Amino acid sequence: MMSTITALLTSYVGRVAMAILIWFVGNKLIKLLSDALDRRMEKVHVEASLHTFLTPLVNISLKVLLVLTVAATVGIEITTFAAILGAASLAIGLAFQGSLANFAGGVLILVMKPFKVGDFIEAVGYSGTVLEIQVFHTILRTPDNQKVIIPNADLSNSSGINYSAFDTRRANLQIGVSFKSDIKRAKEVLRKVADDNPLVLQDPEPVVVVGAHGDHGYIVYVRLWAKNSDYWTMRFQYLEDVVAAFDEAGIEIPYQQLDVHVTSQN
Repeated sequence: MMSTITALLTSYVGRVAMAILIWFVGNKLIKLLSDALDRRMEKVHVEASLHTFLTPLVNISLKVLLVLTVAATVGIEITTFAAILGAASLAIGLAFQGSLANFAGGVLILVMKPFKVGDFIEAVGYSGTVLEIQVFHTILRTPDNQKVIIPNADLSNSSGINYSAFDTRRANLQIGVSFKSDIKRAKEVLRKVADDNPLVLQDPEPVVVVGAHGDHGYIVYVRLWAKNSDYWTMRFQYLEDVVAAFDEAGIEIPYQQLDVHVTSQN
């Protein structure tokens, strides 16, 4: 009887030792495979969005296979383990419905491609450049260099704006001109400033029109097109040049004022 127990213990200890060895070796191999996959995708220039999504997904899949292999080595029947795993998966699925929704959202984003890594987007109350599209969430970097993590389910089920979708972008400006100034001359100055700005595209050509009569002056609508990469530089430069051009031409920019009329009563 002692010999039988000794044989069983020896066999069990051997299996545990082998399982531990497989676990450590497997983790090393998974890391090597993940690194090799990263290098390969970079070499063949796989889209960054797909790259950041596939890497963790492959890593998780290989870890699951490793756990199954270790379980089989210890002596756990895979069929029994699969049944337990199936029952556990149901409970886990109910507990982590949000995570599954985020995973499905990530797949939809990669398939439908409403945006990609490097695009500047605005969605669910945040705006920024897309840094990574991961399995469960997407990471943005805001213009003031903050990191925003948004669940993929929210991004795939809500409206958003992709400012980088097209090569060009239009600036919609509203510039006030005093009622005392010559509005035709003001429009000529605004158009000349646009024509003199090398970042303003001429196709489509700039549009300068009187859009409204405000409380204190005319409201001139200016529509300017620029390359996406030049948009903010063009916008800021144009507004600054308008101030100088208006000063030179003697055109006033309206400001809020209150006229008080005093009458005397006898």
